[in-house]
Amino acid sequence: MRAAPTILHLDMDAFFAAAEQAAKPSLRGKPVVVGGLGPRGVVATASYEARRFGVHSAMPMGQARRLAPNAAYLVPRFAFYRSISEQVMELLGRLSPLVEPLSLDEAFVDLEAGGVADDSASARAAGERLRQDILATTGLTGSVGLAGSKMIAKIASEEAKPDGLVLIEPGTERELLGPRSVRILPGVGPATGEHLRRAGMTTVSDLAEAGEDELVRLLGRAHGASLYRMAQGHDDRPVVAERDAKSVSVEDTFDVDLHDRVRIRTEVERLADRCVGRLRASGHSGRTIVLKVRRYDFSTLTRSETLRGPTDDPAVVREAVGRLLEVVDTTGGVRLLGVGVTGLADYTQEDLFAQAAGAEGEAAGGASAAVGAPEAAPGGAGGADGPGGVPEPVERHWAPGHDVRHAVYGAGWVQGSGVGRVTVRFEEPGSPAPGRVRTFAVDDPELVAGEPLPLVG
Repeated sequence: MRAAPTILHLDMDAFFAAAEQAAKPSLRGKPVVVGGLGPRGVVATASYEARRFGVHSAMPMGQARRLAPNAAYLVPRFAFYRSISEQVMELLGRLSPLVEPLSLDEAFVDLEAGGVADDSASARAAGERLRQDILATTGLTGSVGLAGSKMIAKIASEEAKPDGLVLIEPGTERELLGPRSVRILPGVGPATGEHLRRAGMTTVSDLAEAGEDELVRLLGRAHGASLYRMAQGHDDRPVVAERDAKSVSVEDTFDVDLHDRVRIRTEVERLADRCVGRLRASGHSGRTIVLKVRRYDFSTLTRSETLRGPTDDPAVVREAVGRLLEVVDTTGGVRLLGVGVTGLADYTQEDLFAQAAGAEGEAAGGASAAVGAPEAAPGGAGGADGPGGVPEPVERHWAPGHDVRHAVYGAGWVQGSGVGRVTVRFEEPGSPAPGRVRTFAVDDPELVAGEPLPLVG
């Protein structure tokens, strides 16, 4: 614990939704929900206007639509959000060499390590300056918490939302935490919270009064002792600039359950390739391959295989998940598939390249597609031949919220599409709202996918 509130926690306000509102003037001040739009999609972020209707993150999209039927529902644009996040992280890096990103929109900063704050006044000044810089650079707002520990700084930023700053003076932690729910403490999720409730502990002060021995008895040595310290307001965790990745994974939820084993195998191999792409982008290789299957009845199976050494070869990963899939019962249908790699390292095992080469040779002479072959579109589209063996044209898909550009009307974004038509609103971040709306055929040659425009400048 520090004697001065020099640990800063930044949390961007409704980040994905706020970025979409900033990019689309006609949506400003209106409810916006970003997430998967299929029948099984979930909410990634809801704007504050949408939250007034009860919509929140991780809610099923169908429930969100019932609560806020008139909201704008958009597909996420992660590359766009990542570009904004990089701008924010650069600003944090100017404050201190110790910046610990937690996600695209959240990070801890050690102000003392950067020499920009050593007391409450200088910490508050640094926090206010940061908020101004973020607004000027990105056009978005962030909330800042300042305290003597990471736990309290995060609680402070929650209290500051939206678009505020809260500083909690060191020495006041127990008074602050006492009446709060146990769920406010790190590591207390729904299951642990319910376990504590059954033991008669619902507030942080209940935990402090119960004592360390009782918490250890209920939760085990490590968790119980840690929770007791946090209930006392103690949190000595440092801000860590480099957070080692423990795993890399990808998964897809399907609108309709998959029953065909060939289709399931194809989807698993496609996920394996995506997973390896992320693995290589992070500069890692991995030793343990993991397959996740969620069946029609919501039961979830996880199977894993540990290789002789780390790899980042797509053929090796595809072969491993194929073996794992063979022992999984998919009778009745599959609603979600995932592929992951754990046991990460910064190198690959040489003898696995020979294993990969053998797999490639088998693929070249068998039914499996060779590495580098065109990937079929989801659902089998794009690979079917029409009459006379001529490939049938694939209808272009326009996702709601994505950027487009028209040869005549300029930049815009997709409001919706269906029945061979796509509706576009033509406006830019600096345009007077609202922009004009036009509808085109989905295959209009003058309409093409566009790039996100800067929110500022």
